[in-house]
Amino acid sequence: MKPANVLILPGWENSGAGHWQTLWESRYGYVRVEQHDWMKPLRGDWSARLEEVLLTRDEPAVLVAHSLGCILAAAWAAHSQNTHRVRAALLVAPGDVERPDIRAQIPTWSPIELRTLPFPSVLLASRNDPYCEFDRARLFAYAWGSQFMDYGDCGHINADSGLASWPEGHVLLQDLMKD
Repeated sequence: MKPANVLILPGWENSGAGHWQTLWESRYGYVRVEQHDWMKPLRGDWSARLEEVLLTRDEPAVLVAHSLGCILAAAWAAHSQNTHRVRAALLVAPGDVERPDIRAQIPTWSPIELRTLPFPSVLLASRNDPYCEFDRARLFAYAWGSQFMDYGDCGHINADSGLASWPEGHVLLQDLMKD
């Protein structure tokens, strides 16, 4: 699979310089789906942008989503006529946009689409993620038909978690790309 067909879907406020998504983009040549507004994300705009990027790929892509990017993947898949353009998805630390504190800040993301994804996916969740309770992440995995992986106590599985380039996560991605 060509690196240009591995699409990075960051969450709200984008992924910074020390985030594993940014490090993978730099190291492996994966492509970040750039959004028009990282600070005030609108679900419709983000979904349209993902659709636009997927339509430019020369073969089905693999999505590498973090936090709000996971919610984006589910929202896009529930409404797109082009889901065949995704081969698989790695969904890491989904953010619970239905929590009152988050919903108030990004209201267009609720409710969360809870339909089975039409492509294979793996969802990793941390037991102490400040943005999503562990049982909610497990519910998302079940609803989306994702393989669920308990990643222990690793916070939001981001730069603050001290993962650096997160080689274990990259092995999971490579396994998804083989299927």
